[in-house]
Amino acid sequence: MTAVRGAVVGLLTAGVTLAVAHLLAALVAPAADPVLAVGGVAIDLAPQGVKAFAIRTFGANDKIALLVGVYALLALAAVLLGAAALRRRRYGLAGLAVFAAVGVAAVLSRPGATPLDVLPVLTGVGVGSAAMLLLARAGRTVTAIAPSRPRLLNRRQFLATTAGTALTAGATAAVGQAVGRGSAVGARSRAAVRIPPPVRPAPPLPGGVSVGVDGVSAFLTRNRDFYRVDTALTVPQVDVKTWRLTLDGAVDRPRTWKFEDLLARGLVERDITLNCVSNEVGGPYIGTARWTGVPLAPLLREAGLHAGQNQLVSRSVEGMTIGTPLAAILDGRDALLAVAMNGEPLPLEHGFPVRMLVPGLYGYVGACKWLTSMKVTTFDAFDPYWAQRGWAADAPVKTASRIDTPRPFAQRRAGPVIIAGVAWAQRRGIVAVEIQVDDGPWRQARLADGPSPDLWRQWTYRWDATPGSHTLRVRATDATGATQTDQRAAPFPDGATGWHSTTVTIT
Repeated sequence: MTAVRGAVVGLLTAGVTLAVAHLLAALVAPAADPVLAVGGVAIDLAPQGVKAFAIRTFGANDKIALLVGVYALLALAAVLLGAAALRRRRYGLAGLAVFAAVGVAAVLSRPGATPLDVLPVLTGVGVGSAAMLLLARAGRTVTAIAPSRPRLLNRRQFLATTAGTALTAGATAAVGQAVGRGSAVGARSRAAVRIPPPVRPAPPLPGGVSVGVDGVSAFLTRNRDFYRVDTALTVPQVDVKTWRLTLDGAVDRPRTWKFEDLLARGLVERDITLNCVSNEVGGPYIGTARWTGVPLAPLLREAGLHAGQNQLVSRSVEGMTIGTPLAAILDGRDALLAVAMNGEPLPLEHGFPVRMLVPGLYGYVGACKWLTSMKVTTFDAFDPYWAQRGWAADAPVKTASRIDTPRPFAQRRAGPVIIAGVAWAQRRGIVAVEIQVDDGPWRQARLADGPSPDLWRQWTYRWDATPGSHTLRVRATDATGATQTDQRAAPFPDGATGWHSTTVTIT
């Protein structure tokens, strides 16, 4: 039973500590929450293989999986701490001191951290220490040699102490959650935003952009279905009333804009396909939306770019840095500071209030979310976040294609079977898609309309299927005449390659 009491002491101590820290972090800054700070450090320090595994295995739930792992490790450490505290109180206090040191270091490592941000950790540890001493004393009295009646009273005292501590931890955590929701200014700010009509709306989509086949990704992706891949453990909360965007670095005229300043410049609307470099062959991290925003190139030219500069470093409100080749912004493509997505203000998780969007580049070099500053510089002078971790500095999207239907291991009856999917090669466009059944000849698929080289294209192929197990493969050719390579390569460091394939059974 001593082990059980030790586990209870440790877990309740951790619960009180984290609950108090969470409540104060909700009042000071969400990034000051020690669990989120440790999680952020884990993301920064994780080897590339671990990150790729997390995205491949958990997808959009990778952050939840990380936090579950952090809490599991904390629970294990808490059990050990409680056992130590029952033996010697100073052992437990030493364990909490280690927790405090780790938490403080993690919080201060976050971009934009201030000395005030360590207050939640230190206060939480202080309250947790008091709770641990109280629990450990009650736990030790249960094991004292005494007549049966006092022993029973001691057990009751321990149970009462643990129950009171648990209620305190739970109530504090609940208040912290309520305060956090109440201080979520982003949702309130977004609800008050009114995006004016674009002065240059996107042209209507041709009726033939869809092949009309069930199972094929919709040509325009709904906001709630659009993929999200980033390093933010919590969605940043930004108030447009206080938000500012600065442009500085190697320019003659540094500038700062308010949100309404950008809206007043006149908005344009464009349909653009965006995809993530972490997408495996045939992966889901791609989507198309109708984006509304301010053309970026004129803003840079008005600032007076210095000669010899080749990189624009964008920074988000939580400190993420994205490096974009200046040439890709200035070559005439529709590089935007987007403020709306599919006719509504940017969703919080997709960068509200402003994000960058550069067609033809993977998101990690051209799509900074929650944008707050831009700096004109060179690649030699500064390595942004992903370049520091070995990813390519320049990452144009590679030609790719995907079979959406039939799904892997699907069963179909012999006879006509429709194979369909999407292909993309932003800035170049898709001119052909071919299908191979088993090791047979490549056959031309029918392409849907492709109104812009910055958009994916749907395709379809009618296959006269025969009984048996069959492997289907797809490859695409872009407008330069280049056809997808069959050589498989992982996403790191500049995007995956290879043919997507799927196996089906015909009965």
